[in-house]
Amino acid sequence: MATYKTMSFHLETERLILRPWAESDAAEFCALLSERGKGTPKVDHIRSAIAKLLTETAATGIALLPVHRRAEGDFIGYCGLITGRSTVEEPEIAYELFQHAHGRGYATEAAGAVLGAAVATGRKRLWSTVGAWNTPSLRVLEKLGFERDHVSTDDSGEVVWLTRSLP
Repeated sequence: MATYKTMSFHLETERLILRPWAESDAAEFCALLSERGKGTPKVDHIRSAIAKLLTETAATGIALLPVHRRAEGDFIGYCGLITGRSTVEEPEIAYELFQHAHGRGYATEAAGAVLGAAVATGRKRLWSTVGAWNTPSLRVLEKLGFERDHVSTDDSGEVVWLTRSLP
């Protein structure tokens, strides 16, 4: 098994800062998840989820990171690498932003920074899985050079699997 460098957990772009989770992110993370339309998770549950994310980060060397706008300082979502439906060797890139932050290029900017961080770990390939209905997310991945690999189906419908080779 290949060994990889630990991903950088502090990423900055022109407009964004990505950094490790803090317990203080729990309420805003709850609000983001509530936009999915499946109710609002309890803050205690999300605090536990954040603790689990931090434990996974320590074990895997990859991270899902909160995204903040640099000028405003506000939490607008998350972006990072996860094992999700893939592996530590070939992780998935994942992101989700508040609806008010959509359409401004933030997802592309954050995911581009995470892509650079993934390259620096020495990995050779990333995956992403996106609901077939999610055209904006598919567009972000296309801009970043991801290509469709195959389609599967789960409880929420068709899932598009995309992949990107890393230099």
